[in-house]
Amino acid sequence: MYCCGPTVYDFAHIGNWRTFIFGDLVRRYLQFKGYEVHHVMNITDVDDKIIKRVRESKTSLHVFTAKFETAFFDDLKTLNCQPPDQTPRATEHIPEIVSLIEKLIQRGLAYKAADGSVYFSIEKYRASGAQYGQLVKLNFDEMRVGERVRSDEYEKEAVADFALWKTRTPDDGDVAWPSPWGEGRPGWHIECSAMSMKLLGSSFDLHLGGEDLMFPHHEDEIAQSEGAGLQPPGQHFVKYWLHGAHLLVEGKKMSKSLGNFFTLRDLLGKGYNGREIRFQLLQSHYRETFNFTLGGLDSARASLTRIDECLTKLRELAGTSQTPEAPNLLAQFSSVLDEDLNIAGAWGVIFDWVRDTNRRLAENTLDSPAAASALATWNRLDSVLGGGAPVEFEVPAEINALLEARQAARKAKDFKRADAIRDELKSKGWIIEDTPKGARAKRV
Repeated sequence: MYCCGPTVYDFAHIGNWRTFIFGDLVRRYLQFKGYEVHHVMNITDVDDKIIKRVRESKTSLHVFTAKFETAFFDDLKTLNCQPPDQTPRATEHIPEIVSLIEKLIQRGLAYKAADGSVYFSIEKYRASGAQYGQLVKLNFDEMRVGERVRSDEYEKEAVADFALWKTRTPDDGDVAWPSPWGEGRPGWHIECSAMSMKLLGSSFDLHLGGEDLMFPHHEDEIAQSEGAGLQPPGQHFVKYWLHGAHLLVEGKKMSKSLGNFFTLRDLLGKGYNGREIRFQLLQSHYRETFNFTLGGLDSARASLTRIDECLTKLRELAGTSQTPEAPNLLAQFSSVLDEDLNIAGAWGVIFDWVRDTNRRLAENTLDSPAAASALATWNRLDSVLGGGAPVEFEVPAEINALLEARQAARKAKDFKRADAIRDELKSKGWIIEDTPKGARAKRV
């Protein structure tokens, strides 16, 4: 599977991260179902936006992009996303890009314009019997067809010949490579076609991205990839396309001017952790617009705490028991996710199980083997969800001292003193949890 990766001109925002976490869910679930997954995610390290930022920052392309590429992979790890098997950079695949453009020129589907740039001809592609508009419905009678667009991104109203190779201009600075058509750089769309087909073959199973990439980016990928005639007869460039829906923040489109624009680092700075952020971004179906809120992150924290407390009790009961997974719960979880990755339904299965497990724990109707089986089952479920272990907080010495003082007061039957210490702990953000192994302090 090929996932459109980051354009490394800035830190990824939570709208981007919803798409990347969705891609991680797809990969994890395929692995859960027994598939061997070859996961490629590209790094777009040259495009219009990057060149503009490089010019403004007065630095080199590599120095500029390296900072944001490193940040992206740090964030990917924070959100417990599995690293892709391969992360090709566009700048390292110029020969493959040039070769693909040459094939399109040879087939009469691309041409060199007066400005020295090379464009893909939508008109000639359609005249060859191919369909332009496989992912989105396009009304060619109402659209401006045949115009030329040098920009990587353009509106649906312009079904335009798009740039495959952009001739060097003064604004590009040192960002240029030699080619048969003169010095220049690739267009954004051709980069993904060249890299995906080099690493996954001319026809592969899955291509993922945000719904904003359907047009023009993915539509142009299809046109140039299939236009090059590299697929065996009857096969498409990609068998299945999956697109994640937009993210709203506090009910509105994310915008810096509205103050609702968040990178992962912004949210970490507010005291949330990657586990909580991942949990909230996995709450709704990937094709549904999702409203991300800070209140939702608080709810995510509470939900994770509920799961963690249940698992802690199971571990204490299970001890060293080793028992197989519970097949019924795994089958129920799987049957829900089989329906187009119904993640909301899958969480419903999880929390029904947590409620039932807590009831059985309270009634003392679970024995050690059953607890061990529940834990083994959870580990399989979490291999899909990617929640991972809770973030461990080191209990400060001051809090431990208060906890010991409370235990001493209780032992001396000084319950008034014990209650006062409990209230003091609560005021400091800690509560006391009584467990079979004794009392312990827990962050609120």
